[in-house]
Amino acid sequence: MFQPTALFLGSRYSRARHGSRFTRFINRFALAGILVGVAALIVVGSVMNGFEQELKQRILGVVPQLTVTPVDQKGLRDWQQLAARLPVVEGQRAVLPQVSSAGVIQGAGRLRPVLIQGVFPDAPGSEVQMRPLREHLQVGELEALVPGSYRILIGQALAQELDVWPGDSLRVIAAAGGMYTPLGLMPAQRRFTVAGIIAMQSEADSQLLIMHGVDAARLLRMADGEVSGLRYYFEDPFQALPAQQQLQAVLSDDYQLESWRERYGELFDAVSMEKRMVSLMLGLIIAVAAFNIVSSLMMLIQDKRADIAILQTMGLRRRSLYLMFMVQGLSNGVIGSIGGLLVGLATCLYLNNILDVLGINTGMAGTGGLPVLMEAEQITLIVLVAVILTLLATLYPAWRASRVLPAEALRYE
Repeated sequence: MFQPTALFLGSRYSRARHGSRFTRFINRFALAGILVGVAALIVVGSVMNGFEQELKQRILGVVPQLTVTPVDQKGLRDWQQLAARLPVVEGQRAVLPQVSSAGVIQGAGRLRPVLIQGVFPDAPGSEVQMRPLREHLQVGELEALVPGSYRILIGQALAQELDVWPGDSLRVIAAAGGMYTPLGLMPAQRRFTVAGIIAMQSEADSQLLIMHGVDAARLLRMADGEVSGLRYYFEDPFQALPAQQQLQAVLSDDYQLESWRERYGELFDAVSMEKRMVSLMLGLIIAVAAFNIVSSLMMLIQDKRADIAILQTMGLRRRSLYLMFMVQGLSNGVIGSIGGLLVGLATCLYLNNILDVLGINTGMAGTGGLPVLMEAEQITLIVLVAVILTLLATLYPAWRASRVLPAEALRYE
């Protein structure tokens, strides 16, 4: 079978057992470094993706991802017409009415700030809004949220701070909806009964307060049929950011847009920065291993100077010599990258089982253990970068090998 000379000789040299033991050790060490670096990057990157996805679900799943509200902060009467004329943006799952306000909740002599959210379970598409609440409901029932019941759902952290349980009564004071009286401004307030406790296991638990939209509108003294704005839900909460720019271009100055970034942008920026820094540090492992190939190839060239000279006298061109040593060095990168890919994927699939065997407690990540989310594009990029770094590391040694002069190399042979 036909095989290019450079490929044949390069593969033979990479499999050779004879020669300097130290050279072979450096060569195997570089291969192992690439394997470990690729596997570590895949595992750590997948775990970081999992944590980011958990944050999206546990925080951005219950807080407004993107809202449209009047600039004057008054009630929105024609919200159906407004929702109908707004364009459908990429990733949009639902557009729902909402009644919201900052407020304070009082219980057991203690006050805690909350974000009051009025939901409409019967609105078209509301299942997108109710599903995460149903999945993370610890005690109580969502069906208790009916108009006129004045029942609320609160976050687990908030329930622990106020020491309340379903059936207990709390006073909710809203920032909006106050009325001026001869005695001054009287805030909108009313007693509500706790109907359930939701555990999102995130920062949102400390400020989460959900009630039926009709009850929230009455608390804020809105007219019948009024809401405070429209609330968007997306396939990926990060899609709210480009959608905000797109909608801003078609909305009049009477409306304002606010995304989750105003409240939680710094948190997700910190997570993104941490991902980049961890990837950079682990990427240095691959870089060091790749450039160890320079050392191994340079020592191999020194050991094989006579062989290189003989090949040249037999008619092997410098171009073929160059390609031959590139093939030998690149074989380490390809084998190490494929090995790291297999080890990384296997570790990701059985990561929590491995940690259990090692006796490492992962309870802080929840009942399901460490979240792992493997992304094909990210894994492909890691493998390609490892191979490219290896290719770059072979360029100089291959060039030096092609410049060996046969007369000088064979002078003392």
